[in-house]
Amino acid sequence: MESLIFQYLSSILSLVGLVMIALISPGPDFAIVVRNSLIYSRKTGLFTALGIALGILVHVSYTLLGLGLVIAKNPWTLIGVKYLGAGYLIYIGYKGLRASRKTTLALGNIHHRHDISGSTALWSGFLTNALNPKCMLFFISLFSVVLSPKTPLLIMFTYGVIIFVGTLAWFSFIAFCLSGKHAREKFNAVSHWIERTTGGILIIFGVKLCF
Repeated sequence: MESLIFQYLSSILSLVGLVMIALISPGPDFAIVVRNSLIYSRKTGLFTALGIALGILVHVSYTLLGLGLVIAKNPWTLIGVKYLGAGYLIYIGYKGLRASRKTTLALGNIHHRHDISGSTALWSGFLTNALNPKCMLFFISLFSVVLSPKTPLLIMFTYGVIIFVGTLAWFSFIAFCLSGKHAREKFNAVSHWIERTTGGILIIFGVKLCF
């Protein structure tokens, strides 16, 4: 096993580099983690990060199974995913734009705004990522670079694990940093403006998905 991984080390390193560049680039995933971590709680931010990682895992799984190219060649499938994803981002963004100062609670009394459940946070992260057709096309392009017909199943599994763990670690780090007491005390007074701003950003990403 070690010799096999060493044999594909250059491909693994290339994959890690490309995935990290994609992860640190601001996008809908980043916006939803920032929103949920600052507006709600650390738990909510971490569940959102897990949802995003699970969404990534879905993209990775069907791409490695060879279904990605089939989906990409079906324009109706791409159009459907595109508009579902755009609609979801616009819906979440619209809710953010409607945020009012009255809905924000004092940090001294309650440590977070009326929180959402872990499952709701997980689904928000999952749907934000899974319904993003750009993620689908990214992984099709990525695996066309690092995969060959002779790539062993173990190496493909390793690729999937690396991407899942890397995604979870990065967005968990973002959630952890933004949900600390100091950060939340600093932003609590303007949390409604943060929600409106991130809401506007999500709407912009949603509109961009349509074109």
